[in-house]
Amino acid sequence: MASKFTIYKDKAGQFRFNLKAANGEIIAVGESYPDKKSVLKGIASIQKNAPIAQIVDDTAGKEAPKKAAAKPAPKKAAPKKPAAKKEAPKPEPTCCQ
Repeated sequence: MASKFTIYKDKAGQFRFNLKAANGEIIAVGESYPDKKSVLKGIASIQKNAPIAQIVDDTAGKEAPKKAAAKPAPKKAAPKKPAAKKEAPKPEPTCCQ
């Protein structure tokens, strides 16, 4: 089965279309149109313009920030030992005091 446009009426009574791929999956949906003539013009416009349409990626550099995964609390570093105090050399005893 080839791809196909399907025209239908929505709940508000407006005409709409969708484009189904060969496997039957909907790959595009049109806006609402007031009458069948207009919806057919919309389909014709897509048939004419889609093959030459450029792809413009407006999302480049604008991606939503990813939610940060919960990180475990950082391990606390072991307390540092105070630096050993250098003691002043003790005076050597003198002999006749």
